[in-house]
Amino acid sequence: MHLLPVQFVDAPFAYPDGAVERLAGGMQWFAAYEVTEAATKRVVPVAEVASLGERAVTLHGRITAPRPALTLGPRTLRFDQPVVAGILNLTPDSFSDGGAHSDDPTAAAAAGMTMAGTGAALIDVGGESTRPGATLVWEEDEAKRVVPVIKRLAAAGALVSIDTRKALVMERALAAGAAIVNDVSALLWDTRALDVVARTGCPVILMHSPDPTKGPHGGDGYRNVVTDVFDWLEARIEAVVAAGVERSRVIVDPGIGFGKSLQDNLALINALTIFHGLGCPVMLGASRKRLIGALSNEAPAGERLGGSVALALKGAEAGVQLLRVHDVPETVQALRVWRGLRDRAFVG
Repeated sequence: MHLLPVQFVDAPFAYPDGAVERLAGGMQWFAAYEVTEAATKRVVPVAEVASLGERAVTLHGRITAPRPALTLGPRTLRFDQPVVAGILNLTPDSFSDGGAHSDDPTAAAAAGMTMAGTGAALIDVGGESTRPGATLVWEEDEAKRVVPVIKRLAAAGALVSIDTRKALVMERALAAGAAIVNDVSALLWDTRALDVVARTGCPVILMHSPDPTKGPHGGDGYRNVVTDVFDWLEARIEAVVAAGVERSRVIVDPGIGFGKSLQDNLALINALTIFHGLGCPVMLGASRKRLIGALSNEAPAGERLGGSVALALKGAEAGVQLLRVHDVPETVQALRVWRGLRDRAFVG
């Protein structure tokens, strides 16, 4: 069974008690679930969820429970409203920025602090491209790329995550001041990665890809991409929790663009609310992705701002807590306007 929150409402006070529920303690309220069982779908009011059985009650509890903030040293990452993670690529072959920050740690750190100054709650630093066909980077070289920048960012007070699938890079980045591990392989590519996260107690972002042990873009298709990705992430969460990672320190990412067709990506984006049933904060990384080009006359990566902001707002509407983006000030501005509209809706 899977539950997809639907029938969102602007003014929850206009409904009887129990007729609407708050989505993950955030700014969205909904009145019903689309219930998928085997090959059948039906819509059920939230007030009747208990009649659906134990699995539905468990999912309902996860969907409606507030996501506790992460206190990471002097910084706090809140999940009661959508926030932005700024992407800082330190690779010479990045699909989105052509390696603009790959050889100058001081300039790269300055770019990261600019993101923080314009509203990014988190700076996501990466030293290896994960675009299709990208060359594998030796772990020592990757660490040398990211550590000097992370040290500068952390010293300046920024909250930093390390975007890597390699345990050695995780260790050195965390020692340099990174607070969160963001792994496109969900701790499956490197056999030591899970131990590093469990041992250090750092939060981790688990991203879906079809076969992460081989790379982020493999796979042979899906029976139902939405429920397949949900089930994969649910199993992966249980595995990392069993290995000693606290569930409250897990964030999930459905992996837009990783081993997925345009149709798969659109299906996932239209069903983002289902992933709150995992009981963890959700990150959406759709900024400048190929799907935007596919829907806009093959616009190159540097000309996908409008589509990127549209997808970020779609994520906000779906209750996504963390939006991973290249264009920080534009996305932050869009979210501030969106929040203003939501605040006004609450007061009628």
